Amino acid sequence: MGSGAVGIVLVVGAAVGVRHRRRDSRLAAGDGPRHDQDVTLDPALLTRLGVGPAPATLLQFSTAFCAPCRAVRRVSTEVAALVPGVQHVEVDAESHLDEVRELGIWRTPTLLVLDSGGRVVRRATGVPTKPHLIAVLGEVL
Repeated sequence: MGSGAVGIVLVVGAAVGVRHRRRDSRLAAGDGPRHDQDVTLDPALLTRLGVGPAPATLLQFSTAFCAPCRAVRRVSTEVAALVPGVQHVEVDAESHLDEVRELGIWRTPTLLVLDSGGRVVRRATGVPTKPHLIAVLGEVL
């Protein structure tokens, strides 16, 4: 009975892990309780976060000891350099707790893709792939 229970726990754990990994890092619309695809962020909030005017913005929330945050920074910086009109803004989540709470950021890294009007077009937790990020920006620009 003991080894059968361990086997079941391992299978269920693996299935949950695979599902989580597939869901993680997806640039999804409406990911989160407050973030539907058509949510437009307050211009004052964007200013506090250091977001300037641009056709598209990759707004990244990171923390100091987050290893995946470095990967998101690398991918986002490379994409911003490749795609004209895209800015990458990285925000230290610990230094902007009020804004993080207001935006419903529960983990890092979280990446918001914003259009020129400050509308959240996509949201991802984890590390998105460069091709997927470029494709999403193609929809925005």
